[in-house]
Amino acid sequence: MTTALITGSTSGIGAAFARRLAADGHDLVLVARDTKRLREQATELHDRHGVEAEVLTADLATDEGIGAVEARLSDRKRPVDLLINNAGFGNKGQYLEVPLADELTMLKVHCEAVLRLTSAAVAPMRERGRGGVVNVASVAAFVPRGTYGASKAWVVQFTQGAARDLAGSGVRLMALCPGFVRTEFHERADMGTDNIPNWMWLDADKLVAAALADLARGKSLSIPDPRYKTLMGVVKLAPRGLLGGVTAKTGRKYGPQ
Repeated sequence: MTTALITGSTSGIGAAFARRLAADGHDLVLVARDTKRLREQATELHDRHGVEAEVLTADLATDEGIGAVEARLSDRKRPVDLLINNAGFGNKGQYLEVPLADELTMLKVHCEAVLRLTSAAVAPMRERGRGGVVNVASVAAFVPRGTYGASKAWVVQFTQGAARDLAGSGVRLMALCPGFVRTEFHERADMGTDNIPNWMWLDADKLVAAALADLARGKSLSIPDPRYKTLMGVVKLAPRGLLGGVTAKTGRKYGPQ
């Protein structure tokens, strides 16, 4: 039986990955900061699907937390076949309104942790000749959106570059770029969502199903919804100056995607 490790597993997209992978028969390593919620999640998934669900409490904003997950991924005696780098958060406010410490924490979670955990996972995967990594980015990677968008753009560039370097190794890397998903993300960041059009909302379970299908096809980039694929096509053609003005306004209204 294969094992998947999911960071940020207790809510949102991470929880949707956990549900789907457990239903498909994968054992799980569940990573988040809240031990109580992790244990409840592990018990529920084990009881419902009969899979083993290991709990690993770690804060990926700290070296200690990243190191704990690196150690688990590097354990050759308990191999991890699929890594879902999902942990992340948003900061409310424009540049200079957000404390610098919070911006640096975002870069640690979104960039440093993703780099270190991907590297820890891929080394033993390449030795075995198989494995997969999904790094959760955002459609915000493709538009001017401050530190959040920049961090997600880094995730996309890093993942696609690493995927090319690993071509033929049996290890697949993919950046997942969702749009607005109905999760706790915006609530945790105290971001209003009342004015977001209904058509922009995605269902987390459908998103995960599409993402896993894209990974199986060998894609290095997944924008798993026709609405956002179309929107990103328009973005590619739009002048950067115009995009900057539009995203500044939507950023104030909606926060990160």
